[in-house]
Amino acid sequence: MTGHLERIKTFMEVASAGSFTAAARAQGSSSSAVTRHIADLEQTLGVQLFVRTTRKVSLTQAGAVYFEKVHPLISALAAADDGARAQQKALSGTLQVSCPLSFGTRFLQAPLTEFAELHPGIDLRINLTDSFVDIIKDGYDMALRISAAPADKSTIWRKICPVPRCLVAAPGYLEQAPPLATPADLPNHRCLSYTNQSDGDTWHLAHHAEETMRPVRLTPAFACNNGDLLAQMAAAGGGIVLLPRFIVADALAAGTLRTVLEDWRAPEIWLTAFYPPYQKLPLAIDRFTDVFEQHAGQFGL
Repeated sequence: MTGHLERIKTFMEVASAGSFTAAARAQGSSSSAVTRHIADLEQTLGVQLFVRTTRKVSLTQAGAVYFEKVHPLISALAAADDGARAQQKALSGTLQVSCPLSFGTRFLQAPLTEFAELHPGIDLRINLTDSFVDIIKDGYDMALRISAAPADKSTIWRKICPVPRCLVAAPGYLEQAPPLATPADLPNHRCLSYTNQSDGDTWHLAHHAEETMRPVRLTPAFACNNGDLLAQMAAAGGGIVLLPRFIVADALAAGTLRTVLEDWRAPEIWLTAFYPPYQKLPLAIDRFTDVFEQHAGQFGL
């Protein structure tokens, strides 16, 4: 179809210029390429479109009829192309972004404010949710996520920065709880589970000196889809929880939570930008990502 469309555009150029050479010059191609396009088109249509003399090139009757039929279609296509380019440059319209709740309330205000000042024509729509939205089905332009390496093949993604995690519990809980020396002791403890994690009831941990992750199957005493509430439950003595460090940083500093099993680590997770499968990012999305990444170094994750 693409080749046929190119041949039609060449036909329009020759008909308008009245010359194969002029049409080639306008297209930035060779006269032989133009001649080949017209010959292929005539063969496909089964009609002669031009009468060629040493002086000029003229449309046949069939060529004139064909010109009248395709001219408005090619003009409309050119207008659509121009409109798309203008939209790409104008940075106007709506930008819909999904972002994790706990992360967004802490860090998103500064990049959003800067982007709004730089591009006031963009109408930002931010959805804060810890659920993994389907950005294609749900109509999002992009999503910011905190997760392990993505397995979704229907999107494209860009890693922005790692997000460290830690196991924490309240000092009061640890004083009265069973001993905790290795991950094997965890099933004897009250553990709090993050339900938006596919394996939330199984924690994978590796000793810092080792590469192999060891699965620890748990029976959660409490499960929730929000990290902030899990951190609050842990600080109130509810048990042990595995969370991104940025969620528990203030509680650790205040002493209401403390890290446990410090010689053990969970699998790496990342702050990642997800997009629909664009061949090239629309300019508004590209600019938003640039602003966001510039702020990412200040998040202190």
